[in-house]
Amino acid sequence: MVVKVGINGFGRIGRIVFRNAVEHNDVDIVAVNDPFIEPHYAAYMLKYDSTHGQFKGEIKVDGNNLTVNGKTIRFHMEKDPANIPWSETGAYYVVESTGVFTTTEKAKAHLKGGAKKVVISAPSADAPMFVMGVNHETYKSDIEVLSNASCTTNCLAPLAKV
Repeated sequence: MVVKVGINGFGRIGRIVFRNAVEHNDVDIVAVNDPFIEPHYAAYMLKYDSTHGQFKGEIKVDGNNLTVNGKTIRFHMEKDPANIPWSETGAYYVVESTGVFTTTEKAKAHLKGGAKKVVISAPSADAPMFVMGVNHETYKSDIEVLSNASCTTNCLAPLAKV
């Protein structure tokens, strides 16, 4: 089964999520939102990464959309997550990687645009946090907004569990 994913925030984390998803046939990035960068700059930053190297694929800008390896990805520039039309592209999951909408209430705004689940890529004050290999078995499918904790937590928590 292929899951359709939207990304809100196309900084370091958003682009890494995108690059990783391109390498997996079961994840389909259908839309990206970032109110602070134009599609041409987003394409440039995706193609040339100072840490991960040059993107191994073709990236083009087609109007306000990105075309990556022949597939069109909608590119939005909305500041308010409630106004991002995730349902137009069928995005079921949204990766919230702006670092701004880290509470359940703020991240739930994505649901107004049609997303069904939101994964916050940063620690949250009130959303349940899950770390693979530590507590991912406790996830319940009725959770709409969750946090993937912090990069430090993801690095150290599995070691602390041992």
